[in-house]
Amino acid sequence: MTLSLPSTLFWQIPLSSRLLQSLMESAGIKSRSIRFSIIAIAVLLRRTAQCQNTGIELPGCRAHAMDLAQFGGVGDGIASNTNAFRDAIANLSCYASDGGSMLVVPAGRWLTGPFNITASHFTLYLEENAEILASTDIDEYPIVAPLPSYGRGRDTPGGRYSNFIWGSNLTDVIITGENGTINGQGQFWWDKFHKKELNSTRGYLLELMFSEYIVISNLTFVNSSAWNLHPVYCKSVFFTHITCFYISKGSLGAPIEVLQCVLKVTGSSPESSLLQKCMVSNVIISGVTVLAPVDSPNTDGINPDSCSNVLIEDSFVVSGDDCIAIKSGWDEYGISFGRPSEHILIRRFSCISPDSAVIALGSEMSGGIQDVRAENIVAINSESAVRIKTGAGRGGFVRDIFVRGVTLHTMKYVFWITGNYGDHPDDKWDPKALPEITRINYSDIFAENVTMAARLEGIENDTFTDICISNVTLGLSAKPKKVQWSCALVEGRSSDVSPRACDELPEMGTPCAYPPDLLPIEHVKVGCCNRY
Repeated sequence: MTLSLPSTLFWQIPLSSRLLQSLMESAGIKSRSIRFSIIAIAVLLRRTAQCQNTGIELPGCRAHAMDLAQFGGVGDGIASNTNAFRDAIANLSCYASDGGSMLVVPAGRWLTGPFNITASHFTLYLEENAEILASTDIDEYPIVAPLPSYGRGRDTPGGRYSNFIWGSNLTDVIITGENGTINGQGQFWWDKFHKKELNSTRGYLLELMFSEYIVISNLTFVNSSAWNLHPVYCKSVFFTHITCFYISKGSLGAPIEVLQCVLKVTGSSPESSLLQKCMVSNVIISGVTVLAPVDSPNTDGINPDSCSNVLIEDSFVVSGDDCIAIKSGWDEYGISFGRPSEHILIRRFSCISPDSAVIALGSEMSGGIQDVRAENIVAINSESAVRIKTGAGRGGFVRDIFVRGVTLHTMKYVFWITGNYGDHPDDKWDPKALPEITRINYSDIFAENVTMAARLEGIENDTFTDICISNVTLGLSAKPKKVQWSCALVEGRSSDVSPRACDELPEMGTPCAYPPDLLPIEHVKVGCCNRY
């Protein structure tokens, strides 16, 4: 049923230290210590990447391929390629029912306005040293409707500017390459945001809605205007380092040879059929690098939003906001939309975010968040490890959260739960809509240079319950807070925690739980597609 693979995969084409230096310069990261840490983490991720096995078959191979230059594209970083991208995608969409198609972006700097992926069974492939540059002409970004689970733009009331790359109601779309770069040129947007010159909400670098079988891998995203990767209301979305094969001939034009990555289906046993039924909603994010200046506004790295069966692995984010933020809608709009984020696994993930969380749950969590598992997490110079953000009016729930195997260096907080997040979309929110926060588990955590161990705050008449913290060793900074644990309106237990936890979490002598079963998403593995 399964097939072992060689240990090349994504890390066969890793980020070089020279490329990392270049990307860090473009992202405004000037600190030598942070630059060194980034390179060290990249090396660590490369060494710890594991070979995958095939478990479920998924579509991917393309029968037709063309180069952007064949549609008049010019990769000099100056000429606009807006029409070239739009014409290419429109042309290649004709082959959705004929084996699918692929648009190759060659090495070069390809300036373009926003474009909509309208083709199913389609691959956008960035060759090595290919960079797609977002236009800074604001007139190229039309105003579009807000998300239904938010009710308005996140920055301002009303609509929002178009995302840079976006798509809706798609099936089997792959965005991948040889570590090419998608550059949002966000400084333009950040300046206008700080000067309050924008009348609508900034769009995101990549947003895919109501789609299924989506793969995003082997790419670097830099300088987004706001959020970077935003899968929302999607089914079967795969952001993964996937196995590579060669296409030796482009069937729509001159022969081209490129490296394409796909997921392959194997097996037709009853077990395989059962797993296929489990894969109703899946997101896999793996082998992705996201870089933005640490003072850039709202540049969240990866934000799964009202998605289920999610895997985020082997990825690295430097951000001006949360590295990962799991969301499910905002106040009454999220409650009404009613689609939770659930069954999420995060592993082998690294983050630098001095003013935000490594992993955030919320604050827009009104549709609910449940069954989130995180393990083998590394963070340097970040505000908090896992932060739950909520408040009166949110409603919804955050429950069954399991975190283990976390290594931290230079942190303001390790544990942070906020029950007074007061940001609301309008005056129609219901103050009686209180969130349920329960069954939160943290274990096997080591941290150095910590300012404060924990700040855990529930809500009046809404105590956050069943919080468990075990096997934790925290080394304090040179100037730590005098009170290391601040707890209010919470209850739970602790075991083998140093410095000792607050009285609301008494020592019970038993470790916190971590589910022994695998999530359905873990049965999706990477396989090889035969060479053409």
